[in-house]
Amino acid sequence: MMKAIRIHANGGPEVLRWEDHTVPPPGPGEVRIRHTAIAVNYSDVNVRRGGFYIANPLQFPVVIGNEAAGIVESVGPGVTTVRPGDRIAYVGSGGPFYENTGAYAEQRNLPASCLIRLPAGVSDRQAAAMMLKGLTASMIVNRIHRPKPGETILIHAAASGVGLILTQWAKHLGATVIGTVGSAEKARVVAAHGCDHPILYRETDFVAAVKRLTGAGVHAVFDGVGKDTFIPSLDCVRPFGMLVNYGNASGHVPPLDLLLLAKKGSLSVSRPAVSSFQADEAACQAACDELFDLVARGIIKVELGRTYRLEDAATAHRDLEARQGAGSMVLIP
Repeated sequence: MMKAIRIHANGGPEVLRWEDHTVPPPGPGEVRIRHTAIAVNYSDVNVRRGGFYIANPLQFPVVIGNEAAGIVESVGPGVTTVRPGDRIAYVGSGGPFYENTGAYAEQRNLPASCLIRLPAGVSDRQAAAMMLKGLTASMIVNRIHRPKPGETILIHAAASGVGLILTQWAKHLGATVIGTVGSAEKARVVAAHGCDHPILYRETDFVAAVKRLTGAGVHAVFDGVGKDTFIPSLDCVRPFGMLVNYGNASGHVPPLDLLLLAKKGSLSVSRPAVSSFQADEAACQAACDELFDLVARGIIKVELGRTYRLEDAATAHRDLEARQGAGSMVLIP
């Protein structure tokens, strides 16, 4: 018997309950994990709400969350890749990110194939704060649009966990970075992480600001906000540019008329999913190795915005939905 955050119905943060929870011994191919740091992601909010991308009703009660770091407590039959005492992290459990959740718990069982060993140079809290965000950034940079010297990139929600990693990565690759943020404090944070031109979107029309800064427009837009930003961003991109939507913090992007892409300058659009990126285990491991190296060399600094006790997950969700603070949120069991 241990403790976990469970929901018995969809709803607001108030449905998150701190309850007793039983975890059976790990089965064949499984590993028992004792969590030391648990990520808070917007996908957790969508699962809690009953989000727009969940096809099948949840079977309550549900332990939410699908990213964490921890220690291997025990292994089931047939597991040879990890052993008790190993430090590991994981993103998802092998299927869609909103299925087979269970990270908001003191302990859980997972397939051994989902686990990534952590190097000495990456702390548990850093790993929980960066794995999903870093793999999302890696997917964008390495598979969709790699920023180049002389290019200008617009990053929405630049002070978010993914936004800060993308900002640093794009700057490292030689691009000029424009970032939208919601406050002067967040503008200071993104500037310290390499953003050349922070835009306070609540005070300034970001489309007009981008046009003033670039003239011809940006080479690419990296957008984790969704409904509120994606369609206006079509007017920020130069001909033959790229728009990447990787998140939906403000809601789902509305249907897009393909002819509009031609009219706006022969633009390209991508909507990637980390689950597709993770399907290739070798590529996923290589991406993790690259992330760990960039962090170890100080090229990417993991901004740990706020930490909360696991039992205070409802407070973390309220703060996330209110867009308070910069960087990643982490729960500590």
